[in-house]
Formats: sequence, structure tokens, C-alpha cells
Amino acid sequence: MVEELVAAGVTLVSAGAVYVMAAARVVKQYERGVVFRLGKLRSEVRGPGFTMIVPGVDKLRKVNMQIVTMPVPGQEGITRDNVTVRVDAVVYFKVTSPAEAVVRVEDYRFAVAQMAQTSLRSIIGKSELDDLLSNREKLNQGLELMIDSPAVEWGVTIDRVEIKDVSLPETMKRSMARQAEADRERRARVINADAELQASKKLAEAAKEMSEQPAALQLRLLQTVVAVAAEKNSTLVLPFPVELLRFLERAQQGGAAPAPQQPVQQPVEQSLQEQRASLESRPDPGPAGANSGQD
Repeated sequence: MVEELVAAGVTLVSAGAVYVMAAARVVKQYERGVVFRLGKLRSEVRGPGFTMIVPGVDKLRKVNMQIVTMPVPGQEGITRDNVTVRVDAVVYFKVTSPAEAVVRVEDYRFAVAQMAQTSLRSIIGKSELDDLLSNREKLNQGLELMIDSPAVEWGVTIDRVEIKDVSLPETMKRSMARQAEADRERRARVINADAELQASKKLAEAAKEMSEQPAALQLRLLQTVVAVAAEKNSTLVLPFPVELLRFLERAQQGGAAPAPQQPVQQPVEQSLQEQRASLESRPDPGPAGANSGQD
């Protein structure tokens, strides 16, 4: 009798141990448990720790509640300004309702991945190239809204969406490089012209002040000489004021006396008188001389 009781007790203990081992479940801190009893969802969501289910009747499915980082494969598309680009992105999401994530969608990870790819292509087609390169914050917000709208029904919340890389064709890269170079050159010319304008205004003011004080020009000349001499040059170029040359020229013209005019008429009259005297001294040939010449 005793042996039968002991055997029955051992059997009960063994059955209880087997039942406990079959019914015991452990849910981790970052997980939640969804129980299906005979295929029907139980409203109670099992929290982290030790929990029990009915073996053969209940089925426990664990759902990860951590933030999931999912890279979106590169998607090629044509922007609104007809430029072919390839865009990569990354999506951060987490499950907020374990029951809906299990019941409403077969595989919420795959569903979010497909939605992210289609939304990324849609964003590429609606945006221009400049927006993809410089206005990414706005595009990230729009992409997050596009993915989050259907994901809310699946018990999933999109935490953040980031565009990682925008790949451009080589021809477009060269064109953009030329455009940037031309823009920098234009800004350099504008800055140079503005500097010249400011310098000309200051020089005009300085010239006005020096015109009122002539000694200032001499002081400026001496400063220039000192600056040139400090460079240890073997040749010193000294500028000579033009006003000083003009002063010396006027002084020379005023100090020189006018030269006396030589009488020119007297030698001319003497030459005329000599020619008259030579003509009168010649013998006059008479008629006889003319006849003899005829004979």
C-alpha cells in the first residue's frame, strides 16, 4: 500500500514538473507576450518576467518593443527637374501595440520596409535636386509622415527617418562643380569691386584733405620713402612732385631776358645798292657796235 502511494506521489510530482515546464514562459524586459487561446487573442498582454500558460491550449508569441533600425535599399528615381538620382535612407521604428502588430499584419518588419521604399521613391519624384541636397530636414519629415500614416494601424510608430546619401551621375557632378566655381568667382569679383569702391572713396577723402594742407603730401612722401627703405632694397625710387617741376619751369621762363632783335633790313639795302652800281658801271653798246656786229 505504501509503495503504491509513493509511486502515485512520484507520478503526480513528475506530472506536475512536466506541466510546469510546459507551461512556464519567461518574457524579457524589452519584450511583451501576446497569448492566443484556442486561436483567439487574449486581451491581456503579458509583461516581462515569469508567466504561465495552459499547455496545448495557449500559444505565447513574443514581440520585441525595442527601436528597430532598418536600412532602406537605394532607390533610383527621376526628380521633378528631370535628374536621375539614387537615394539611400534609414528608418527607426518601434512597436507600440503588440496585439495589433501581431494580428493586423503578417510581418510588420517587411511591411515597414516595403512602405519605406515606395515612400522614398514618391519623395524623389516630388522633389527637386536642390531640395534633396540642401533641404533634407523637410524631406525627412515628409517621408516620416508618409510611412507613419499606414504604420499606425499596424501598431508601429515611426520614430525617425533619415536620408543617408544622394548619388548623382558623373556628368551632373561636373556640371555642379563648374556652377559652384563660377559662383565663387562671381562673389570674388563682387567683393573685389566693393573693396575698390570703398578704397576709391577713402582715397578721394584723403586727396581732399591733402589739397587743403600741402605739407601733408610731403609727409606722405617721406612715409613712402621710409617704407621702401625698410625692405633692404639696393635701388630707391624717389617720386618727384610734378608741381615742383612746373614751379621751376615758370621760374626759368620769368628770369630769362628777351634777346635783342638784329636789324635785318640794313644788309638787304646794301646788297641792293651794290647790284645797282655794278649795272651802271657796265659800257652801253651803241648803234655802231651793232652795225659792226652785223657786218
